This record gives sequence, structure tokens and C-alpha cells, in this order.
Amino acid sequence: MQHIFVVNPTAGGGEVLETIQKALAGRENCEIYQTKGPRDATQYIRARCEANPEEEICYVACGGDGTINEVASGVAGSPHASMTVYACGSGNDFVKVFGGKENFVDIDALLTARERRIDLLKVNDRWCVNVFNFGFDTCVARTMIKVKSKPVIGGKRAYTTGVVTALVTAMRNQCNVKVDGEYIHKGTMLLCTVANGQYVGGAFRCAPRGIVDDGLIEVCLVKPISRIKFVQLLGPYTNGQHLDDPKFQSVIVYRRGTVVEVEAPEGFAASLDGEIVEGTYFKVEICPGALRFAVPELKTVPDPA
Repeated sequence: MQHIFVVNPTAGGGEVLETIQKALAGRENCEIYQTKGPRDATQYIRARCEANPEEEICYVACGGDGTINEVASGVAGSPHASMTVYACGSGNDFVKVFGGKENFVDIDALLTARERRIDLLKVNDRWCVNVFNFGFDTCVARTMIKVKSKPVIGGKRAYTTGVVTALVTAMRNQCNVKVDGEYIHKGTMLLCTVANGQYVGGAFRCAPRGIVDDGLIEVCLVKPISRIKFVQLLGPYTNGQHLDDPKFQSVIVYRRGTVVEVEAPEGFAASLDGEIVEGTYFKVEICPGALRFAVPELKTVPDPA
């Protein structure tokens, strides 16, 4: 099996590329592809798969959830292509369902990892590996992008700036959400996650019952709440206990389904595997077994759902 490590050459100031180059030195059937810009990985993989449709290749996404999305978007639909992850990103939310990044940093284990079929989400015409979410946390993400290079409120303080901004401006977000043809909510809400994986935002276990190969989408919507209630919810939501905590049953709507539709006003934005996308209508569909994904032998065991 040929392995192609897909690397952003500027990641970590170039240290990620240097580390991988050293790890692969002298190894056969391994090569490195250095990306040239956003979505270049997807375009490269698709082009190679189309030019060599019988070629068995495992593409290794070297990075976090954004890189995983780009690689998966290129691999999906190509019967002889598969992927795995060398987890060196900042969030690494998706691989937490397989026990965390510790299971995806051993090169030898990655090269011998066993493949399994996992589901993908299709959001309009784009693939989503982990979570499509909107509301409060999308406001946080948008603010972080705007201020990350600014003094005082940017840099390491960008996340805090995002949260403070969202607490002021994003406690009530207008949209309608439908699951398998039935409206589960109309009007304003705090946030909503439409998940294949379990984690979002680097720490939050938004979909603790999520299984990546069950053919179902996890939908968790939180209705508008006070800022005091928000603070009370934060701990259980982070730990994945919010679906079973009776204190929050009146403000949480949880469903499983195969098709989710979101209707929203102009200017609405959502996060697709961490990338901000804008639109007034999103259709999210589950695509069972759409991706061949190689999982190394686990060194740490995932938390039970």
C-alpha cells in the first residue's frame, strides 16, 4: 500500500514537515505532498484518483480537522483510495472518537493501520467529516478569525474575545431546523450541532452518543437560555452529560435522523468542520460507509458513549 502524507509546509513554522520528513526517511512506499493553499489537498487527491483509478493509496492527513476534511473530500467516492490521520493540529476533534490524537502520532502504527468504513455528512454539495454547527459557537469562530492578528484582543486571547462577543450578540439566533421532514424547532435558538463525530471546539463533547458508522446523524439543539443558565450548562456540555441531565431537558432538543434541513435568514453562517460557510438553506444528509478510514491499534480507549 502506498502512503502519501499530505502536509501544509508552513504548519508549526515548518516543524511538522521537518518531523515527517525525518520519520519517513528511508521508508519505501511513502511520499509527501506539500499543499499549496486552501483546498489544494482536495484538488490534488481527486486529480490523482481520476488519473489512476486502480491505484491503491492511503492518504495521511497531517493536521487537524480542517486538513482531515480536505483529504476526506478528495478521497470520498474513489473506491481504491483511503485515508488516515497524523494528528498534529490544534483541535483534533474528530479522532477523539477513536481515543484521541495519541493513537494517531505513531508513524509505524499508521502504516499498518486497519481500514474500516465510516460515514460522512454531505452538506449541500460539500463533505463534512465531523460536525456541522451553528449559532453561538459559530459567532465565536467568526470573531476569532477577525481578531486573531490584532493586538490585545487577538492571539491567545482570540477565543476569549470570541466568547465575550457571542455572549453579547449571539444568545438568540434565528433559524428553523427540520429532521427527516419534521420541524424540531422554529424561531430562535442558542446553538445547534449536527454531528457525525462527538466533539467540537477542541473540548466540547456535543454528541456523546455519536457513532461514526451507524448511518445516523446526531442533532442537538439548545433553545435560548439566560447567561446564568448558559454558565450552568457549560460543564455538562463540555463533559458530554447534557443529554442525560434533567436540569436541561426543557431547553435541549435531541434527535437522530438521516436528513437535516436548516432554513435561515440572510447573513446566516455555520461552521463545517471548523470552516465558516454562509447561506440561507443547508441540507445535511448521512452517507453511510462513504469513507475508507484506517485506524491504528488503540493505545488509549475511547470514552463510552
